[in-house]
Amino acid sequence: MSIDEVFRALADPTRRAILEHLDQGPASVSELAEPFDVSLAAVAQHVQVLERSRLVTTRKQGRQRLCSVDPAAVRSPEQWLRSRRTRWERRLDRLERHLDTTAKGDTDDR
Repeated sequence: MSIDEVFRALADPTRRAILEHLDQGPASVSELAEPFDVSLAAVAQHVQVLERSRLVTTRKQGRQRLCSVDPAAVRSPEQWLRSRRTRWERRLDRLERHLDTTAKGDTDDR
């Protein structure tokens, strides 16, 4: 899975709303379309983007297409962001220690 595809899929507010809806459990494309003022075809296209990014899986059930969130795929961007956050927190901690040491040195000189 490409992290770029995941973030591209998450960049759209309609797709994020679809994911939030799917957090409650599987839903058909027509159920997902209800709160939006767009066509069923437009929502189906959003679902396809979410499928390509692997954030959502779909399966045919009778005449409906049921959509579900793939929890493993949702963890991917979370892990990517967490690793960046950890790196920046370490850098900020080092900067803070450096500034504390520098400030302490300045008060010793007085």
